[in-house]
Amino acid sequence: MDALYTAVATANGREGRAVSSDGHIDLPLAFPQVMGGNGQGTNPEQLFAAGYAACFASAMGAIGRQEKIDVKDVSVTAEVSIGKDTDGGFGLSVVMRVELPDHLQGEPGNALLKKTHAYCPYSKATRGNIPVELVIE
Repeated sequence: MDALYTAVATANGREGRAVSSDGHIDLPLAFPQVMGGNGQGTNPEQLFAAGYAACFASAMGAIGRQEKIDVKDVSVTAEVSIGKDTDGGFGLSVVMRVELPDHLQGEPGNALLKKTHAYCPYSKATRGNIPVELVIE
């Protein structure tokens, strides 16, 4: 791969801070309350969900432009879950919820979603590594 851009961020654990090299991100980190934390900060799952949703929506825009499909009213929500996996560690799973306008319901929306999932860099990175469910709403 020939890199066009490299994002750089530093974190010092789940109960510290995450800071990007340009200073645009400077966030306190905390375990969610359901995992025993105080919930007084963001967490890696929220950051991953925001990044994946934004990337997927952008990829859908690129596919829409290529195929002359209006996707301006599309909304993407990523739900990133963390839980115990079979080897005693932790694993992630993702549900991508895509709200489509009426003209993209049914087969046009299904086809667009499949092409977007094949094209999106986050989808490529997760493919074969974590389960990703695509849901049209």
